[in-house]
Amino acid sequence: MSKFVPNKVYLRGILLHYFIQKKSAAEAHRILVQTYGDNALSDTTCRDWFRRFKNNDFELGDKERSGAPKKFQDKELEQLLDITGDRYRLQLMRLSRALKEKRPLYAQRHDKVILLHDNARPHVAKPVKTYLETLKWEVLPHPLYSPDIASSDFHLFRSMAHGLADWRFHSYEEAQKWIDSLIASKDMSFFRRGIYVLPERWEKVVSSDGQYFN
Repeated sequence: MSKFVPNKVYLRGILLHYFIQKKSAAEAHRILVQTYGDNALSDTTCRDWFRRFKNNDFELGDKERSGAPKKFQDKELEQLLDITGDRYRLQLMRLSRALKEKRPLYAQRHDKVILLHDNARPHVAKPVKTYLETLKWEVLPHPLYSPDIASSDFHLFRSMAHGLADWRFHSYEEAQKWIDSLIASKDMSFFRRGIYVLPERWEKVVSSDGQYFN
């Protein structure tokens, strides 16, 4: 017997059912993950649909957009949207090389590198795990579906969100230039704060007993 794979409209209908039952978006997302695993809608998508329902928008289909669909003008920018384990491993290679070039003592201090990344499929792919073992970096454990305790999500990306709202990138170079400029504008204390706040976030996760928070 073939395994049932739910489509988007089916899952949105389930979200509407839980909305009517007065469950939260976080609760609905957790149930979807428990039931459908990798086929479940993301936490962000669940929250977006709950906002629609609260605005009395109960249309579950995709809305038509005006104008022709927009296409990227740069193939490399399109490839960025399809990050695989091999591509992520190459990114780690570049990071390791950059550390050696910019920090001369890095070669003698492999054990001092601590890496925190979430459990996205590329991050836990076999080529990535194997390469990290050769680097001897310490990889911090990270629970599933927990962007609220990844410093990149709750600290760096949050600071980027406002500025990105007014930008439309048409090439890889344009996007890279914007990101490089943003990072260069942040002083060391900004990144230090993102690291130091991690224990506070971990404690909040424990005290919230698995509930979602901002």
